[in-house]
Amino acid sequence: MNKIKKPELMAPAGDWTMLTAAVNNGADAVYFGVNKLNMRSKAANFAIDELPKIVSFCQEKKVTTYLTLNSIIKEDEISDLDEIIPAAKKSGIDRIICWDLSVIQKCNEYDIPFCISTQASISNSQSAAFYESLGAIRIVLARECSLEEIKKIRKSTNIEIEAFVHGAMCIAVSGRCFMSHHLFGKSANQGECIQPCRREYEVFDNAIDKSMIIGTDYVLSPNDLCTIEFLDQLIESGINSFKIEGRKRSPEYTAKTVSVYRRGIDLYFENKLEKDLKKELLKELETVYNRGFSTGFYFGIPSSEDYADIYGSKATTRKDYIGKVLNYYKKANAAYVQIETGKIGTSDNILIIGPTSGVVELSIENIIKDDESILTAEKGDRITFPCEQLVRPHDTVYKIVNI
Repeated sequence: MNKIKKPELMAPAGDWTMLTAAVNNGADAVYFGVNKLNMRSKAANFAIDELPKIVSFCQEKKVTTYLTLNSIIKEDEISDLDEIIPAAKKSGIDRIICWDLSVIQKCNEYDIPFCISTQASISNSQSAAFYESLGAIRIVLARECSLEEIKKIRKSTNIEIEAFVHGAMCIAVSGRCFMSHHLFGKSANQGECIQPCRREYEVFDNAIDKSMIIGTDYVLSPNDLCTIEFLDQLIESGINSFKIEGRKRSPEYTAKTVSVYRRGIDLYFENKLEKDLKKELLKELETVYNRGFSTGFYFGIPSSEDYADIYGSKATTRKDYIGKVLNYYKKANAAYVQIETGKIGTSDNILIIGPTSGVVELSIENIIKDDESILTAEKGDRITFPCEQLVRPHDTVYKIVNI
């Protein structure tokens, strides 16, 4: 047990709220993009001039920063690299995630460490050695690798290995898909995917002029990857970094997934990650956005049961907007909130979300209105309630509702 090194837990960050949520909930590292050349161009991204502030914030929290430049680079985009990579170097970004050889060349030119993205589909130790010879310090293995294959690669190479542990999967080789580009002119390989694969499809028979829905499943929409029930096996395989997918998802998704996997990893190294605890952690993961869960390719090729049977999320909870924070009283550890819609009561669970606060989840224990305790607050009320974590004016308040 003591010989096994604790893996890095890497979280997605699409904006400041997600970044703060990831850091506050125990991420060892964060990955994010700027407005160009990353595989989530449709997600919220940071501006290039925000990089120094991001790095400063993460360094203060001892969190490693990874900038994603992992899209295919076209000829007229090479000049963008000469803008982004020097800016990343100057800001102190720890590593760049890439796979296009033009980015690798620029990283070497500017002497900035880089990791090879899953888009390279690295599935064997010789491929790993090739990228290591180019200067790579880490490989993100192909999503199609099984656990047994990962163990063999780990034994045959010294380069750092990163693998996905949670989040969306694609009906494509390591996320390389042409469906969105073919149908809508939006390339998934340049971060523009509009996810037509997630929709319901029907087959039309021209000979009889009739059509039918394809089965009961969304046959091009895989369930989300979830590894919490076999996290111990991944730790013991020697993977260096566990990556959570989800830069296009919500801040509460980031907060919950990071906090759950943080606890899972820590519990393993305390010899406490028992089956019952894994089940509890799984239930927590089910509360935020998911398409149903799958073990991915870790134990072989996914079966027909690993495809979604509904469009959208299977989350067991949702968040309903309630109001905004007006003030926070540090001495009393209390939030002062304006209720703008709906109502909340004692024992309700809420989320307070903001760029600096991240995601704060708490259960309402006591409500004060006009210096008196009340059981329920409604639209128009201004209330105070205990809140141990600092929140800020203008943060949004949501009620967590079971579905």
